[in-house]
Amino acid sequence: MKRFSLLALLLVATPACAEDGLTLSANTRLRYETIEGQPRTGFNESDDLFNIRTIVTGEYRSGQLKIGAELYDSRVYGGDAGTPITTGEVNTLELVQAYVGYDIPDAFGPGTKLGLQAGRFTLNLGSRRLVAADHYRNTTNGYTGIRADLGLPDDLSATLIYTLPQVRLPDNRADLVDNHVRFDRESFDLVLWGGLATKKLLGKRGAVELAYFHLGERDTPKLATRDRSLDTVGLRLYRDPAAGRADFESETIYQFGSVRASLAPTAAKLDVSAWFTHLEAGYTFKHPWAPRIALEFDYASGDGRGAKFTRFDTLFGMRRADLAPAGLYNAAGRANIVATGLRVEATPSKRIDAFAAYRPLWLASRYDSFSTTGVRDASGNSGRFAGHQIEARIRYWLIPKRLRLEWNGLLLAKGRFLRDAPNAPPGGDTLYNSLNATISF
Repeated sequence: MKRFSLLALLLVATPACAEDGLTLSANTRLRYETIEGQPRTGFNESDDLFNIRTIVTGEYRSGQLKIGAELYDSRVYGGDAGTPITTGEVNTLELVQAYVGYDIPDAFGPGTKLGLQAGRFTLNLGSRRLVAADHYRNTTNGYTGIRADLGLPDDLSATLIYTLPQVRLPDNRADLVDNHVRFDRESFDLVLWGGLATKKLLGKRGAVELAYFHLGERDTPKLATRDRSLDTVGLRLYRDPAAGRADFESETIYQFGSVRASLAPTAAKLDVSAWFTHLEAGYTFKHPWAPRIALEFDYASGDGRGAKFTRFDTLFGMRRADLAPAGLYNAAGRANIVATGLRVEATPSKRIDAFAAYRPLWLASRYDSFSTTGVRDASGNSGRFAGHQIEARIRYWLIPKRLRLEWNGLLLAKGRFLRDAPNAPPGGDTLYNSLNATISF
């Protein structure tokens, strides 16, 4: 019960203004999703699942001090033995955030600032491709440790972290299916530290960003790992969208270090050399709907036949914004993938926004499993083309700020690889749909 003491303190306090006092909020998201032609191995060819996620958030501020907490309750219903139910779907009654923060103005001279935070918290850093609090997925990523945000002269800023990523529990299928409550754990067996530095460019619509993160992992008595020791360095240059203006983004990430060849304690240790790049060029038209069209390219290396391990590891990054939905689909992630894309998005009114995207998909390495599907041809004889992916999303505020409806739809017309690889699931093309309703309080 001690884990909930901070949340209880927040809930019994008297609400006040957001600047100095207590703010409380909550939302519940209901999701029904279906899939036909599942492209991942080991699961039902057709499936459906009902997800419920409730988030209760409280933060108290007094001057430069803030104390916050956030409770997640993520559950699923309706799955059977072949339904992909993991810690990505279930994490019940978990205090993901419980932190204390303090802001120090003029810490490094006039106009500078320093923000400190300690405890449990979520993180969304930079492009969110390496460290993120996943939003589309039914559960999120939590981190326990310390964070420092620096505001420096000449439009320089930096964020530094030292954290123990929270391992979501329970992690066995029987308890997940039954939505059992078990508190997540953090330990020095899994450590993530590093940060990023950002320099705003002329006009402050663009910036250049340099990131570095180290992930250290080792076995525990209850969990065998691949003992990842990964150093990840990234360079990002971007210009934000604006009406009547072109925008762009370029991010390249290189990863090195070591990883065991398997979960076996005696497995050989392999040197890592992997990389990822995202390129994007867009234009937003001057129109009441603010239509934007963009060309996109993503490449994440896969493992080959060499002595080094070359499959890119996205750490704790999100996937929805770049590639595809998670949930029952969850097939396109930032590993062994080449994806070109055309994206169109618009905001017809304050209540509605939508986008559609087309992406042909290939394997970066024909010998590795395609992205996060588990489908593999070690001989390389099934080629590299995975298929054509078409997706769309529409969101509508039925009651502004209170009830938002959302539809996500995706078609994957399977290519040669997903049809001919030795362990490719049977069935035709993939059709995924999800219907969502988010109620905010």
